Amino acid sequence: MNTKRLGDDGEEEAARHLSALGWDVVARNYRRREGEIDLIVRRDTTLAFVEVKTRRSDRFGTPGEAVTFRKAARIRLLARRFLLEHGAHADQIRFDVIEVTRFRGSASRVTHIEGAF
Repeated sequence: MNTKRLGDDGEEEAARHLSALGWDVVARNYRRREGEIDLIVRRDTTLAFVEVKTRRSDRFGTPGEAVTFRKAARIRLLARRFLLEHGAHADQIRFDVIEVTRFRGSASRVTHIEGAF
């Protein structure tokens, strides 16, 4: 499986995970010149901007460790742009990371880190 497909599958698994927890997906792959936000979700009055990281193992660290300070700053910038463009309102805004580790075969582990940055 190539890395693009691995990432797409991880994002789909993360979206299913969030939906099962009562979140509504507002946007997927929100792209602008500065970068991309994988998932934007809403539950009640909370809006979460979610970075999804998918790996085949934890051999070189957890997937979430790949979210650098620079990446987090870029997501915050994109979140502000999204809010301005869409006139979105939320009582609480959160930045989450979802780690998806796809082991050999079909087994996966999903770890949801709320308020990651």
